Amino acid sequence: MEKSITPNQIKQNNRSLIYHYIYKNRSVSQQDISYDLHLSRPTVTSNLASMEKEGLITKSGHISTEFVGRKASAYSIIADYRVSIGVEIVKKEVKIIAVDLYGKKIGRTTCDITYEYKESYFKTVCDKILEFKNASGITDEQLLGIGFAMQGLVSPDAKSMLYGRILDCTGLSIREFTRYLPYPCSFIHDAYCAAFSEIWVSPGLTDAFYVSLSRHLGAAIISRGEILVGKHGHSSTIEHIQIEPEGGALCYCGKYGCLETLCSLNVLLREGETLDSFFEKVRKKEPSFSNRWNIFLKNLARAINLLHLIYDTDFILGGHLAPYLCEEDLSFLHEQIAELTPFTEAQDFLMLSKMPRHNISIGAALTYIRAFLNE
Repeated sequence: MEKSITPNQIKQNNRSLIYHYIYKNRSVSQQDISYDLHLSRPTVTSNLASMEKEGLITKSGHISTEFVGRKASAYSIIADYRVSIGVEIVKKEVKIIAVDLYGKKIGRTTCDITYEYKESYFKTVCDKILEFKNASGITDEQLLGIGFAMQGLVSPDAKSMLYGRILDCTGLSIREFTRYLPYPCSFIHDAYCAAFSEIWVSPGLTDAFYVSLSRHLGAAIISRGEILVGKHGHSSTIEHIQIEPEGGALCYCGKYGCLETLCSLNVLLREGETLDSFFEKVRKKEPSFSNRWNIFLKNLARAINLLHLIYDTDFILGGHLAPYLCEEDLSFLHEQIAELTPFTEAQDFLMLSKMPRHNISIGAALTYIRAFLNE
């Protein structure tokens, strides 16, 4: 026997439809909502009044229509009705950002705090988060939660670190933070955060392989608009694929010749170099720098070809390196891949990240925003 839909469920569905319609279209009239959603005017009117009273939406001027007479009121959502905070923890600093319901930055700060598996470290980080929250004018009621982007594998319940060799944070519990933060908190793998930022800025993106080219190599598989975590939480950990097990460099995982030792910025840059200084020399065609860059790109092409043979989809190149890549680099990668692959390879699957700046911390914050919108 099929279960019937209750009147309350219908009301909730209508409310959700109206809210998301306003959210998507930014500024709409009551007539637009009624016409496009096929809802009666009384239903739309009562829902708008209810949401306006709760502070979810507001009147935002008027909209001109083709009809003679008074202009229709325009409705928009209140973007900071709820906000979220993203925190990226790396070895020597903590990056904090707050975003509204559209993912727009409210505030951002960076704190020079060296990671330690100590209570004093966790308390200091939490104090900085609370200081940032208060300075940004965010109330307890507004704050949906705090996402911690971590360099390591996260448990399925987002409450502990399963593997964290880079920071030496294996076994770390979210309780180390929640004892000082009275808000929902969760851990998220940093590469997944970056990939989720990519989905956010490209709503039509459904399937892709995201490659994070930063101090450390990382990746995430995007499938049907979601991040694939995998059965044991270590899907897409391409950094530990051994390419040169015999004679390769030692990876932080303890194995030799992993992709991490060939395609990360730790390998590309020398002591004291920055991406700015390195690419200044590369673009000037200085031989030693050009040679080092070509070797890096060849290794990256090997990695992409291997992964593309497994998963024939678009590849998004992101991370700190993305803003420095140009068409010449992408063409070189395509040429190298064409030599490696057994197939005729179309040059249509390599693309650059649309969100290379602050994508990890923003992605950590957006997980709570998405959950709120899905409700």
